Amino acid sequence: MAEPSPGLDWVRAAPEEATGPGPWIEIAFGDDDLVHLRETSDPGNVVTTTRRKWDAFVLGVRAGEFDHFVEGLEGTGPPTPSADRS
Repeated sequence: MAEPSPGLDWVRAAPEEATGPGPWIEIAFGDDDLVHLRETSDPGNVVTTTRRKWDAFVLGVRAGEFDHFVEGLEGTGPPTPSADRS
């Protein structure tokens, strides 16, 4: 995909009470229904997706579809490799 347009309005996805440099994720909604994501510690590395895919991702997060990727939540976390690989 093409580079994001200059002058995008980047919004930091951090709790209001958050302080410090992060790193945080920032999101910008661009032209042609594109959504751009970057990390504050590496703003030149931008990931771009479509608004439709972004909306599906956000709905999936809200529905808990990605909870198994979060370590430390009871009953969640990455799958543990099985000792029995038969």
